[in-house]
Amino acid sequence: MAKKVVATLKKEGGVKYAKIIKAVKNPTTGAYTFKEEIILQDDVNAALRN
Repeated sequence: MAKKVVATLKKEGGVKYAKIIKAVKNPTTGAYTFKEEIILQDDVNAALRN
């Protein structure tokens, strides 16, 4: 499960960025941790698929 948060990470006339937050489950303890990434907006779907 992941949540896409689009912040104001863009410059006028430049490249657009997106901040994504993923919940990653630890296989041994079962606890969840959150991984945050700032990536290009075009690559969001590929990053959420993994």
